[in-house]
Amino acid sequence: MTTAIPDDPKTLVSTTWLAAHLKDPDLRIFDASWYLPDAGRDPKAEYDAGHIPGARFFDIDDISDARSELPHMAPPVEKFMSRMRAMGVGDGHQVVVYDGIGVFSAARVWWLFRLMGQKNIAVLDGGLPKWLADGHTTTTTPPTIRDRHMTVKYEEWRSRDVTDVARAAKLGDHSIIDARAPGRFRGEQPEPREGMRSGHIPGSKNVYYQDLQNADGTMKPPADLRAVFEAAGVDLTKPAITTCGSGVTAAILSLALERIGKTDHALYDGSWSEWGMYADLPIATGAN
Repeated sequence: MTTAIPDDPKTLVSTTWLAAHLKDPDLRIFDASWYLPDAGRDPKAEYDAGHIPGARFFDIDDISDARSELPHMAPPVEKFMSRMRAMGVGDGHQVVVYDGIGVFSAARVWWLFRLMGQKNIAVLDGGLPKWLADGHTTTTTPPTIRDRHMTVKYEEWRSRDVTDVARAAKLGDHSIIDARAPGRFRGEQPEPREGMRSGHIPGSKNVYYQDLQNADGTMKPPADLRAVFEAAGVDLTKPAITTCGSGVTAAILSLALERIGKTDHALYDGSWSEWGMYADLPIATGAN
């Protein structure tokens, strides 16, 4: 049995909270399911087969920067605004985002909304699996879309590029936290993308994103989250930069940091897809 944690419409809400607010006129729900290619799952097909009532499908690969060769980089402001308007999501809405794993790709969309200056955005704790396990229903009916304008106030500081991260690694003035599996962090397992070197950013600490979660896919309570970061050697007094393979699971770290009350964190959007590609950038292997 997991410990109940308070609902917070700016970070994380329970299935009980969502069920109670499901008919709120200003609630908007996203299914932001996304899977690694080797998972053999089709998120859009799964959405079409059954989703939480009222949910729109948020395609992380499509709502991205098409000009970049890197995977699903944050989209330009104009593209984000136009896509949200087309899906009827805008000013005054409370957004809840979920995925088909638990707390996985939904966190990436939470971070993206925060990057765009949106505050009323929460991840559904435990995602669709918890929603179903708790006896709630799904539907195949698409939502009714009504146009709504969204005012975006882009918060550039929430995203870091390779130059920022290289400087932070050299100076040691930030805590760089890597969400990848320990084997990939240590350079013992090959990267899933061809051409990637193995290892990690020098000076970074490894907090595997799954270590922040309970067995049922929900996020651990704040005290336990803090303990995981501290056990990994993360200095929480420094500003944090989260990273991973392609900027998805890094957002789980960002969400967890927000849950423990740490707000000075940014996400390295290019992550290892970028850092591991450039031979002139230093890498480290092993546990440190």
